[in-house]
Amino acid sequence: VQLQASGGGLVETGGSLRLSCSASGRTFSIYAMGWFRRAPGKEREFVAAIRWSAGTTYYADSVKNRFTVSRDNARDTVYLQMNGLKPEDTAVYYCASGNRQSAFLTNYRGADAYDFWGQGTQVTVSS
Repeated sequence: VQLQASGGGLVETGGSLRLSCSASGRTFSIYAMGWFRRAPGKEREFVAAIRWSAGTTYYADSVKNRFTVSRDNARDTVYLQMNGLKPEDTAVYYCASGNRQSAFLTNYRGADAYDFWGQGTQVTVSS
């Protein structure tokens, strides 16, 4: 599976952005897709995830009620709608796909639950 993330940019505090992640290749094998981010000087952290067929969503507490993850199965694309952006949301955002149901359900917040990663897109929120 190949993943291509896009949609990052510079936005003011309180603004919105929508990230997209298009999957290609063996997309039939995808069980779930997730978004992670890495801020400068910090470790990569889980942001949100969605089960590909069921549509069940999962969020980090820090983004709950501000971010929405969704997918378009026909387009093999997952989205991350980010509203109410804060300076602390500044990071490189990565999308990832996972093929293993047990790994995902055991720990969807962990990078090890995912098998393929996109290249990342920069999100910068100015104060």
